[in-house]
Amino acid sequence: MYDVKVYDATTEANRQLSAHIQVHEFACKDGSRPVFNSPTLVGILENIRVHFGAPLHIDSGYRTVAYNAKQKGSSPKSQHCNGLAADIWVEGHTPAEVYAYADQLLGDHGGLGIYNTFVHVDVRADKSRFDYRT
Repeated sequence: MYDVKVYDATTEANRQLSAHIQVHEFACKDGSRPVFNSPTLVGILENIRVHFGAPLHIDSGYRTVAYNAKQKGSSPKSQHCNGLAADIWVEGHTPAEVYAYADQLLGDHGGLGIYNTFVHVDVRADKSRFDYRT
């Protein structure tokens, strides 16, 4: 399985995980201090950011189990709770563009979902693709 690191959202918020990504971007919206994150996921997101040459925004990264349970439509087996997922959007680019490039990067593994305004990317071992656009 993938290596997952643990950071402190308070004391390490501005720690660089890659050239363009910091710890605070993955912090759970419930204010909890631990931030679980996969360096493999960070690498994929950094590659997306560099490919498009535009800011990449993480709407949801790590989620505690309690916070995840409160999210409409979230799975109790969400990869967000393992530090393996992020919901992202890239300035000036459509979710379809981001999804297509991320699909090339992930190949025969990882989870990828497209929504109306963002793309879900995760680095699970198996392959999963889904479309939630309305």
